[in-house]
Amino acid sequence: MSDKNSSQKNWTSWHHLLHKEILGNKTLIPDGANLLIAVSGGQDSMALLNLINDMRKQHNWFVNVWHGDHQWHEKSAKYALELKSYCNKKNISFFFDQANKNNISSEEKARDWRYKKLSERANQLLIENQKEIDIYLLTGHTNTDNAETFLLNLARGSNYAGLSYINKKRLLKHHIFLIRPLLIFSREDTKKFCQLQNIPIWEDPTNCDLTIKRNIVRKEIIPILETMYPGCSKRINSFAEKMSNYKNEQNDLSKLASLYCEDAIGVKRELLNSLCIEARCTILNTFLKKDCTKQLSSKNLTHLASSILEKDRGKIDLPDGFEIVWNKDYINLEKN
Repeated sequence: MSDKNSSQKNWTSWHHLLHKEILGNKTLIPDGANLLIAVSGGQDSMALLNLINDMRKQHNWFVNVWHGDHQWHEKSAKYALELKSYCNKKNISFFFDQANKNNISSEEKARDWRYKKLSERANQLLIENQKEIDIYLLTGHTNTDNAETFLLNLARGSNYAGLSYINKKRLLKHHIFLIRPLLIFSREDTKKFCQLQNIPIWEDPTNCDLTIKRNIVRKEIIPILETMYPGCSKRINSFAEKMSNYKNEQNDLSKLASLYCEDAIGVKRELLNSLCIEARCTILNTFLKKDCTKQLSSKNLTHLASSILEKDRGKIDLPDGFEIVWNKDYINLEKN
């Protein structure tokens, strides 16, 4: 594809990087895709909106915007109207939902509400299309968000999965994908892009509310860390990406180990018990996930692995009406 946009006055190094990312991964946002961009009005989502809109003719994208008003501050309705006017001037379809602020009193509830409404709007677009065309929900998450999430999850005591990198693409439901195109950029990048392009920003005042944990990490903890160790956010983000790769590697290796420990009768108990406790827990978890939709906690997996090691015979009830049964030679999953 010839780079027609390269001659445009507003084509920047950020356009080039995103365009290169999209061309390098044809399935990320395919040509001709129907896009629904979640736009809060902040610098990240406004950078995303303008980058994608500048490229839409090149890729034959159908661009739509969704904005959610949490009603967390007195100017939220005014911001929504101004954002709608901005999109109208660019001939971009604008969708809007307003929440009952009493029902979204926490970050988690607000996030759940946003994704619920986004999915509803995506379903609406699917119905209007009257054909099997995927909908791509785009959010403005940057690698700085990823570093913040890593620190929050680390402080909470998360496992490897919780410390891993935010996926660029994820299937939310049939024909609806969640895409995070800006993970190649930092929040400093989106700030500079908006300044250079004179893009208006509607900053939510609640982003300065230090009773919100993420804001404390964003406004206080990361700046202190950056002062002590300049560039630490990028290194944290890079480490999170390595953790994600490690998680994928561990999943693949655990599947192979699980197959090695099994035969037509069940899991070979003696072979399993010859491994360290961590490996036994991983293999048991892989074995159970084949039929049990609800996973055991790390504590319960450790108890199960220890029981199988210590007792020649036994059984333990599991979720979904299953029980794990073992004798001297084999371990099996049975319907209770």
